[in-house]
Amino acid sequence: MLRLFNTSTKKIETFHSVNRNVVTIFTCGPSIYQRPHIGNFRTFLFEDVLVRYLRYSGCEVKRGMTVTDIEDKAIAEALKRKVSLRNLTDKNLEGFIGEMKLLRMAIPDYLPRSSDYVNAAAGIIEQLLSAKVAYWHKGNVYFDPLKFPGFGKLFGLDMRRWPSQKRRFHKDTYPGIQWNLGDFILWHGYKEGDKNFWETRIGKGRPSWNVQDPSMVSSYFNETLSFYCGGIDNLYRHHDYSLAILESLKPYPMARFWLHCHHLSVNGRKMSKSKGNIYYTDSLTKKRYSISEVRFFLICCHYRKKLNYSDKAMLTAVGKFRAFRKTMDKIRKKARKTASCGQVARTLKHVFTEKMDNDLDVQGAFDELNDIMSNMNVSGVSPGEAYLVIEALKEIDEVFKVFF
Repeated sequence: MLRLFNTSTKKIETFHSVNRNVVTIFTCGPSIYQRPHIGNFRTFLFEDVLVRYLRYSGCEVKRGMTVTDIEDKAIAEALKRKVSLRNLTDKNLEGFIGEMKLLRMAIPDYLPRSSDYVNAAAGIIEQLLSAKVAYWHKGNVYFDPLKFPGFGKLFGLDMRRWPSQKRRFHKDTYPGIQWNLGDFILWHGYKEGDKNFWETRIGKGRPSWNVQDPSMVSSYFNETLSFYCGGIDNLYRHHDYSLAILESLKPYPMARFWLHCHHLSVNGRKMSKSKGNIYYTDSLTKKRYSISEVRFFLICCHYRKKLNYSDKAMLTAVGKFRAFRKTMDKIRKKARKTASCGQVARTLKHVFTEKMDNDLDVQGAFDELNDIMSNMNVSGVSPGEAYLVIEALKEIDEVFKVFF
């Protein structure tokens, strides 16, 4: 059975779906003020592998991915480029979906944009105000974490550090990985000259990033999600904010499993514009790596471990991958649909399932498959056995999407 590390409980647990008929997943998607880089895609690809493996295991899956198109950064970027917010985000969303398809990712069943759920966000804020966990201050609305029992439980925040003096944080996002120990903003009230605002039941303004994901999630699923996923940076503020908002209003937990993917760095350093080391998918294809090789590199390191991109690391990973493909091609040339015991094919599927059931150990699964394939006497493999091996690898590749 599938066992996964649950960030909420800080331990490996056997997975059981909340809804026996369908596995429900929501994931934190892109903030489309700019183009996603390979670090973003590492997280999106881990989530893609999760969805594909659940389907491989026989589950029906419904997945949503949030798309943030209203926030401080997007507004500033649109102003900088002298374009409308909608034009900026439309173009970036189109590019993002194109790259998802290029990387052979399954497009989520739901791709809601936060700008389409402003009224839903306003409705949530209205309920939070009524519940007195949120309040107005100088035209904005803030959430008071001290009014939510167990705030910070996902991260494991030590609330003894909370300041006694009232503090408010006004921005959608803050740089770096740290906690803002104070009240966080839910609603940016309209100010004279604002170009991006909506007329809602709570007045003119726009929802903060913090309330946008809850507004989208609750519009699709009215029950505890089986999974909520994102990058490890979301563990600082964002996911505990979302959890506190929804669980202040709902009589059930937001999600049963919380999964988080670790960072990708470049040559041991965080990617940033100032360092000039941001890599995109075409940064790697320009180095003459195929899209399958890019996808392989980004999924093969265990999702809970840091992944470091360097030319040496990429060459090492791709070298193993190309050797595997070379052996696979030799076997494919021999394949013919005839009678065979299929022992090797069964072994391939067994080791694949065994490793993937162990917290989605893609690297371990590939290494086991590679050992079997590299030790195979290809010249002695019968056409029937070769056919079944290729068929087994095709089934496995419905998860990896790199071999064929």
